Amino acid sequence: MTIKAILKPLALSCALGAGALATTAAHALEFPPLPEVTGKKVTADDDKTYTIKFGIGLTEESGQYRGVQYFKKYVEERSDGKIKVNIFPNAQLGGDLKMVSALQSGTLEMTSPSTSPLVNMEPKLAVFDLPFLFDDYEQADKVLDGDIGQGLLKKISDDNNGLVALGWSENGYRELTDSTGVVDSPDDLNGLKIRTMQNPIHLDIWRTLGANPTPMSFAELFTALDQGTVDGQENPWITILSSRFYEVQSNATATDHVYTPFITLMSARFWDRLPAPYQQLIRDASDEMKTYQRKVNRQLNKEAREQLKQEGMTITELTDEQRDAFRQKVLPVYKDYKDKIGQPLFDNVMKATGHQMSQ
Repeated sequence: MTIKAILKPLALSCALGAGALATTAAHALEFPPLPEVTGKKVTADDDKTYTIKFGIGLTEESGQYRGVQYFKKYVEERSDGKIKVNIFPNAQLGGDLKMVSALQSGTLEMTSPSTSPLVNMEPKLAVFDLPFLFDDYEQADKVLDGDIGQGLLKKISDDNNGLVALGWSENGYRELTDSTGVVDSPDDLNGLKIRTMQNPIHLDIWRTLGANPTPMSFAELFTALDQGTVDGQENPWITILSSRFYEVQSNATATDHVYTPFITLMSARFWDRLPAPYQQLIRDASDEMKTYQRKVNRQLNKEAREQLKQEGMTITELTDEQRDAFRQKVLPVYKDYKDKIGQPLFDNVMKATGHQMSQ
């Protein structure tokens, strides 16, 4: 069965994590069953019950939502019902920044935003907006799950900003679509109007590549592409498919130019009320959610790319040499943001990814 046959209308956030929703989407994945929960029941001396409101920006048909469903199942089963998890998808509780603010004030217990909107709160998270940073999923996993990623989680938790950072999950790689022709070199981008999210690094990426970055709301994007207000856009494959961009964009390039994680956050006020056994349970559940959500998200994007080909979209795969040409072109972006990110973290990430962009 193709992804087209098992997908249905879907809304996605304007930047897959920015919180605003698209209503032009067309499809959604039929997910595999949730994994079975293993492990002993977790008990606490106080015998109290707790309720977690978990807000996310994406819809019930997203990989993000499916991951939170597994979190809910894991926590409720292992706490023997002492902890209830209520999920609020579709940005019902606001965009990413509004939900993070609610965590800080204690009016919301959990959320899982993209890291991109949080760079003003924690500039070091901007490292994940650097272009062509991760060569593949495995490299991204290694950095996020290793000392670098865990160190960032600890820093956010220790900064006394009202947040406890529990783990990572996946927003994914962004790809380019356009209506002007095949793009396989930076020169092909000269003068193209590319819709992008309102993020300083993302804007600088496209300017440096020679394009004309044009921030706009996701809700306006399909019409803008159709009318030629912009020439192209960039999003993960599933967004391109579910939003029917293949109807107004004939070409795509598998650029994988930015990989963005989600970060799992809990209100410090709520965390401090939890007994230690429940705190550890929440950490374990966050880790289980990460593993499952990544698997679902990657399956979804792989199937979406194949379905886009069936819909008639021409997808250009970059050779190593072509990809390196893009990387070399964006070296100024690395140099411009190195100090803002912080030299030690920047150098550690460069070493972990094997890149020499700091030179």
